[in-house]
Amino acid sequence: MKEAGEFAWLLAFEGDEAHANEAARGAAASIRRSGLPGLVDIVPAARTVLVVGSPELDPARLAAFEAAPLHAAPVVSLRTHEIPMTPDGEDLDEIASLAGLSPHAFVEIFVQLTFTVGFLGFSPGFAYLYGLPEAFHLPRRGTPRVAVPAGSVALAGPYVGIYPASTPGGWNLLGRTAHRLFDLRADPPSLFAPGDRVRFRL
Repeated sequence: MKEAGEFAWLLAFEGDEAHANEAARGAAASIRRSGLPGLVDIVPAARTVLVVGSPELDPARLAAFEAAPLHAAPVVSLRTHEIPMTPDGEDLDEIASLAGLSPHAFVEIFVQLTFTVGFLGFSPGFAYLYGLPEAFHLPRRGTPRVAVPAGSVALAGPYVGIYPASTPGGWNLLGRTAHRLFDLRADPPSLFAPGDRVRFRL
């Protein structure tokens, strides 16, 4: 654990990324349930948890959450989302070819998978989803696009993501959805939260 600012601390977890993220989400959930005085915000990421507090928060009490073994902090799925997807992404043919499959076969396998929201970042409402088989891991595009349309379903490395808004991006475009992922009028604004399960359907 190290200081990350005034009344902010960063807890870090080791191991491969999927297990480190599970530990981070478990620690975040445990800290949230603990009712520690002075907690302001808890933000899990790929391998870390940022804890923001007030002067009332005793950082010494956070060390136990970082040291706890994974099984001591089980992660409970919050919700399951079914996201309708049209598989017409610009990179679909290339994605499928690199996986050694036809586009149809790739999509058929993809929609059978269940993904887990590991963390949010990059832009409001953008969730990094774990659960992509290693054979489907692809590098980011050599040249990022200036604008990726909102709702684009994309792959990069071990992740699947959906662009909530039109932004630059270098991920491989698989398809698109009309599902709204971020709405400031909603509570919470983001559709996804760490630990949620996500499935795509045609």
